[in-house]
Amino acid sequence: MYDKLKQIRDAFQMLSISLTDIQAEQFFSYYELLIEKNKLMNLTAITEFQEVICKHFLDSLMICRLAEPKGRLLDVGTGAGFPGIPLKIVYPQLEVVLLDSLNKRVNFLGEVIEKLGLENIMAIHGRAEDLAKKKEYREQFDFCVSRAVANLSSLSEYCLPFVKMGGYFIPYKSCKIQEELKMGEKAIFLLGGEMMKKEDFELPDSDISRCLLQIKKVKNTPSNYPRKAGMPTKEPLF
Repeated sequence: MYDKLKQIRDAFQMLSISLTDIQAEQFFSYYELLIEKNKLMNLTAITEFQEVICKHFLDSLMICRLAEPKGRLLDVGTGAGFPGIPLKIVYPQLEVVLLDSLNKRVNFLGEVIEKLGLENIMAIHGRAEDLAKKKEYREQFDFCVSRAVANLSSLSEYCLPFVKMGGYFIPYKSCKIQEELKMGEKAIFLLGGEMMKKEDFELPDSDISRCLLQIKKVKNTPSNYPRKAGMPTKEPLF
């Protein structure tokens, strides 16, 4: 176990992030729970220890290239908890909400939160289209992040309604995004966002290219967005 903890700490040092002993242990416990539960349900195709560190843990923290997340953060379509739980471990002052549409994944996230002893974080079951209509969630977050597999136009409609004025929507994307970015410009504008920055990078010790977008909320999202369930995916705002 000591060797595994050292590997975790050394990996995060490549991002100039120094983990405490407790944080390294939380990441190791998270890995163990992920692998254990993955035998019973489909959480991830990535199970080898070093790959999980690189492709899930470090990838989740690449947001530090753009900004240090503060205040309230929402992770839309969190799945197995990426990037929300790694961000919570490294930035314990964050208030985090994990949103997923599959109840059994939400139950898994609840187990992770309890096992790791994390506070001011909750996992909720629901659809972004429905939750964004509720006043306790609409335009209440400083950051909204997502690694969900969806085109930028659809993802913007799911996420930007949650972001408060002056806050940021940061989607994690692959590097081949130029056409997708161009097609997403209309949606970003309609939903009150403004593209601020595009950051391309390779994951440490790999040849995996990734991209982060920093989209700032500059005006309120019109009340008719997001549209009813399924529409953002079926009919994107191109």
